[in-house]
Amino acid sequence: MYPFNDARPATPPPPPSRALMLLETRALPELGAFFLLQPWLALTPAGDGHPVLVLPGLLADDGSTRPLRGFLKSRGYAVHGWKLGRNLGLRENVETDMRARIDELYERYAHRKISLVGWSLGGLYARQLAKLVPEKIRCMISLGSPFAGAPQSTNAWQAYELASGRKVSEHDLLTEQLAEAPPVPTTSIFSRSDGICAWQACLNEPGPEAENIEIYGSHLGLGHHPSAVYAVADRLAQPEGAWKKFDPPGWWALSYPDWRRG
Repeated sequence: MYPFNDARPATPPPPPSRALMLLETRALPELGAFFLLQPWLALTPAGDGHPVLVLPGLLADDGSTRPLRGFLKSRGYAVHGWKLGRNLGLRENVETDMRARIDELYERYAHRKISLVGWSLGGLYARQLAKLVPEKIRCMISLGSPFAGAPQSTNAWQAYELASGRKVSEHDLLTEQLAEAPPVPTTSIFSRSDGICAWQACLNEPGPEAENIEIYGSHLGLGHHPSAVYAVADRLAQPEGAWKKFDPPGWWALSYPDWRRG
């Protein structure tokens, strides 16, 4: 679902405003809505048991993705966290360790392809991993990940520098050309009212296996926002080799702004 007539900007967009940053407090009530809407979320298609690896955002660990992972597990997926502690950026051996995690899951599940779900910085990792080992990846889903902008298109680049001990101008994942989608079904879930990352930097170019799904919500709540969780579950349920773009049924369509124009 490409966001209508909005083209990806030729120059990096500025970071979200201070007012949008203040609205990130919505993340807590969004978590409450996630638990409240469990009966409706449970109507998503059941999973087929394939492995799913969920990667956390900057400064977060597997605890931040526990609600999402718990829900996906209840739908029948073999869901796993990254098990690398707190995400402090591309420190020494992080990429090697993530690739080893993929290799380990690939072997554990008898060479079944793995779906990647990455939140914010975790989505940048997932996008790069899907390019490095596409033969082991079933699909890739990012949540508020600014792969099509510059580090300064976010309000988190200074935190990244402090956490990683590296300048964002150095040659690392944040400055690689991530805008091109990996050669697997690729979904970007984003919000125009994201207070951390410029939404324009979260857009895939339109393609037969690339889409964008807009929700109403915060950046810090994307991992448990009911609309985002529903979309993730729906995407993971797509049959391998028969992926189709997102088409929310019934009243769920009201949760996705102007989706019919995509």
